[in-house]
Amino acid sequence: MKLYSFLILSICLLGACSPRISKQAESKHSNVLRVMSYNLHHCNPPSKEKEGLIDVDAIAKAIAQQKPDLVALQEVDVNTKRSGSINQAVVLATKLKMNFYFGKAIDHDGGDYGVAILSRFPLSAQQTFMLPKNNDAKAEQRVLAIATAEIAKGVFIRFASTHLDAQRPEDNRILQAKEINRLTAQETLPLIVAGDLNADPGSESIKIFDSNFTRTCSDCGFTIPVINPRKTIDHIAFKTGNPFQVVSHEVIPERYASDHLPIVAVLELKK
Repeated sequence: MKLYSFLILSICLLGACSPRISKQAESKHSNVLRVMSYNLHHCNPPSKEKEGLIDVDAIAKAIAQQKPDLVALQEVDVNTKRSGSINQAVVLATKLKMNFYFGKAIDHDGGDYGVAILSRFPLSAQQTFMLPKNNDAKAEQRVLAIATAEIAKGVFIRFASTHLDAQRPEDNRILQAKEINRLTAQETLPLIVAGDLNADPGSESIKIFDSNFTRTCSDCGFTIPVINPRKTIDHIAFKTGNPFQVVSHEVIPERYASDHLPIVAVLELKK
């Protein structure tokens, strides 16, 4: 009996038992998601803003280092003159070997400007929704881009990227938070929304957002500016009642590539 046990143990140590362990680990991992939100500042490092330098490689490196499954991007340029007429969404997706979806908000400098989604998983049912704004001349059109991601065979979630109005007071952000709540009210799949909400915790627009969503942190770290940050305006959240559990939330100290610090949350989708 001792010899039999020894032989079984030896076989396992040599790797013959590893497929079962591997599958269990893969199954567990398939429901654990690394979610990132990053305002790119159109890939223009703040230290190089006056020169107009575009450094897509720096953004790609910052994202790659975090090994995310899903990324919500804001301030993405597509074929604009200021960014060298490149499609930043396509270039980043290609460099990172991820699927992508771009949601256009406005025409800008001969091209398009908006938000994007990067995904390690196949995407489908992509949509872009225009968010409301008042008649203030400084108000800029903002959008919600959303898609379905198949995170494992037969397991689907919805993932969205957004960027709310930056003007003060927060009238437009209030309108936009209400509209996001309305647009997502009928979603039946688990839903994650991430982006630059241009609003601190405790603001009226975040209170409205929180009435429908659970953010991945309560005492959130600052995300802007990158040097001596003092505001928390970038957020990741899931629809309240969805079977997600927050494993971690982190502000990434990447201070060169953009004027925002990226954030990463690890979420487990409970079966």
